[in-house]
Amino acid sequence: MTKNYDADVVIVGYGPTGVIAALTLARHGISAIALERDRDIYPRARAVTVNDWTMRIFQDLGVDERLEKVIDPQRALRWMTYDRTEIMRIEHPPSTLGRTPRFYNIYQPTMEAELRAAVQDRYADLVTVHYGDEVTGIEQDADGVTVTSTADGVTRTTRARYAIGADGGSSATRGRIGCTLLGDTDDVTWVVVDCHVKRWWPDRDFLTFWSDKERQVVDIALSAGNHRWEIPLKPDETPADYPTSAELWPLLKALGVSEDDVEIHQHAFYQHHVRMADTFRRGRVFLAGDAAHLMPPWAGAGMQTGMRDAHNLGWKLARVLKGELPEGWLDTYEAERRPNAAFYTALAIGLGRVIKQEVSEEEQAAMNAVPENTVTPFEPPLTAPPVLAGGWMRGETGDASVIGRMIPQPVAGDTAGRMARLDELLGHHFVLLGDDVDPATLLSAEEKAGWDALGAHYRAVRPKTAHTQGPHELVDLDEVVLPWMRRYGAGVIAVRPDRFVAAADTHGLAVPTL
Repeated sequence: MTKNYDADVVIVGYGPTGVIAALTLARHGISAIALERDRDIYPRARAVTVNDWTMRIFQDLGVDERLEKVIDPQRALRWMTYDRTEIMRIEHPPSTLGRTPRFYNIYQPTMEAELRAAVQDRYADLVTVHYGDEVTGIEQDADGVTVTSTADGVTRTTRARYAIGADGGSSATRGRIGCTLLGDTDDVTWVVVDCHVKRWWPDRDFLTFWSDKERQVVDIALSAGNHRWEIPLKPDETPADYPTSAELWPLLKALGVSEDDVEIHQHAFYQHHVRMADTFRRGRVFLAGDAAHLMPPWAGAGMQTGMRDAHNLGWKLARVLKGELPEGWLDTYEAERRPNAAFYTALAIGLGRVIKQEVSEEEQAAMNAVPENTVTPFEPPLTAPPVLAGGWMRGETGDASVIGRMIPQPVAGDTAGRMARLDELLGHHFVLLGDDVDPATLLSAEEKAGWDALGAHYRAVRPKTAHTQGPHELVDLDEVVLPWMRRYGAGVIAVRPDRFVAAADTHGLAVPTL
C-alpha cells in the first residue's frame, strides 16, 4: 500500500478528547485530520468540572486564558441528606499546580466551542476537521492507517501514520480494531436536568451530593448561569414518566428549588458504566477517552481523564513522528494512562457509595482519616496532586518518593529578572533541575549522554536569597520548588515535558528504560 499520507494522525471523533489530541499534536507541529460524525457540538452538558491538572494541560496548549473566561471557580464539595444534615465536606486547598482554585465549574458545550475555535484560530494549517463524516472502516499496515468515511453519500479515504479513536463510549473504532470493553453497566436510569438560573439561592456555589438510599442527587452550578441536577429514577419509574419538564418539578422542589429559581432548559436520561477496554492500542490505532474507559460521574473525572489521555498520547506521538523519541515510547501510553483511569474509576465508585449511603460510619471515618507517618501533607484523593503509578520512570513510587509526582508550579524567575509561572520558564523539554547546583555536573558521562539524546535542558534552581551564577538558571521566588524537592530528599530531579518527575538522584539519574 502507498505510503502517501493525508496527515500524520487521523482522529476519529472530535469531542473534548479529540480536540485536545488535535491541539497537542498541532502544538508540536504535527498535522491531523479529525472525522466527526455530528455536524454540531452535542448540546447537552455532560461533564461539569475541570481541575488544576487539566488547567495545566490547557496552559501547556496555550488556551488556559481563553477558557478562564467561560468557566467559574468552584467553592467546595459537600454531602448532604434531605433533612439538610451535612455528612462530609471537602474544601478545595490552594492549588500547587499553578491555578487557584483547585476546581472550576464548566458548561461543556461552551467550553468545547472555545477549544474548537482555538484549533481553528491557531492551527488551521495543521488541523482539518470534517464534520458529518461517519467512519465506516479502519485498516492498518506496517506503514500507516487508512480510514474510510462517508458524508452526504460521498466516500472519503484518509491515510495517516497513526490513528486515535476518540469516538466515545459507543466507539465503533474499538470494535473495528478488535478491542473488547470489559465491565458492567448499572441498571439504574438517571435523569439529567439542565437549567438556566433566574436568581441566586443560598450556597448555590457548592457542589452538593444529596445522599439518600433511594434518591441521591448531584446538584452542581455550571458556568455561564447554568445549573444541573442528576437524579435517579426509582425501580418503578421509567423515562416515560417524565415526558416534559412539568413532571420534573416535584423532584427539584424536594431539593428546595422552584420555578422562581430556575428555568428548565432540557433533560435527558442515561445509565452509569464501569467499563474499560482490554487494551488501549492495536498496532497504529490508539483508544482514548470514553472509547477506552467509562466511569460513574461521582469524581467528576470522566471527560478530564479522556483529555489527559489525549495530552499524554499527543506529545509522545509528536516526538516519535519527529524522530525525537523511539517508537517504543508509545507503549508507555497505556502503561501510564490505564492505572490513572482505574484510580479515578475506583474513586468514583467509592464516592458513589457515600452518596447512596452504602458505607458505615466506620468506613466513612476511615475514608476521611489522615494516614500516619506521611511525608507529604495529606490531601483527600479527589484533590491530591497527580501521581503516575507506572510508565516511563526510574525508581519506586510512594508517599516518601518524588518519582512519578507532578512538580508544583509556582512563580519563578530567570537570570534576566523575568518572573513567570514555572512551566513558561521550563519550556517544552525534558529538564533536569538541581537544588542550588548545576545538575549536569552531577551526572556521569553516560547519564548525560542519555539525557542529551532526549534534548534535555539543565537548570540550577537558586534560592531567592542567592545570586545566580550562570545564564540558564532559575530562581525559586515563591520558595516552593526547593522545599518540595528537599521534602523527598532530592537534590536533582528529571522532569518530563508533561511535568512528571521521571528520575531523581535518590533513585539514580540514568535515563529510565522503556
